[in-house]
Amino acid sequence: MKSAQATVWGLGDYPKIARLTDQAAVPLVDACAISAGQEVLDVAAGTGNVAIRAANEGAAVTATDLSPGLVDLGKARSAEEGVDIDWSVADVEDLPFEDACFDCVTSVFGAMFAPRPAKAIEEMFRVVRPGNTVGMSNWTPDSMIARSFGIIGSFFPPPEGVPSPFEWGDEATARERFEPHAGTVEIERHRVDWRFGSREEGLEFFENAGPQAAMKANLDPDTYAQMTAKQLELIDELNAADEGVVIDSEFLVVVGRKRG
Repeated sequence: MKSAQATVWGLGDYPKIARLTDQAAVPLVDACAISAGQEVLDVAAGTGNVAIRAANEGAAVTATDLSPGLVDLGKARSAEEGVDIDWSVADVEDLPFEDACFDCVTSVFGAMFAPRPAKAIEEMFRVVRPGNTVGMSNWTPDSMIARSFGIIGSFFPPPEGVPSPFEWGDEATARERFEPHAGTVEIERHRVDWRFGSREEGLEFFENAGPQAAMKANLDPDTYAQMTAKQLELIDELNAADEGVVIDSEFLVVVGRKRG
């Protein structure tokens, strides 16, 4: 499953998707109070939405991702934007760092996809110093992304026994997973606002990268057409605009402070 994830998330024009979700990095950086002089680790970092913001705040940033393709894209992006980030390929469930060596560990819509959530959060807290923070942004179960993944899963079921990544977007579940490691846990709800000229434009945007690109490449045309018909119905259901498409997608910002 991890091998597939490493390949899938590097498919297509992922930087386009990263730009769409970039605004979601802001509340996590703020909630973790990332500032100059801190040592920050961004795991499952994608192309660096949080990592770049943290570096611009003056933090010393390390960024990792399971996908070599995304790491290469992240390196290119951070170089283009003139920020110094130490990039490497790494699995959030087995981080190659010593205990208690960072002031903050973050992940936006990344670590939530690790197949063993208890192991992922254990590793994130292991490498952060006592008294410091671990923060995650996670799509809620009612978000557009969660519901779209549900449609994909009905045509291409995930491995049996692997929990839904969108359980991380449930407040009670997120708190339960953080509390064995954290003295305090704070949770906030936020939304991202996506705008497209039409529902077809919205679908085309997502099918050019990540899991949707993988489905397009691997499903037969008739089955893929059935899947996209359901996704277009979902866009119609969630559209808040009279003209074009405007969709608000909800996510949780979860921040825990490691027991000292």
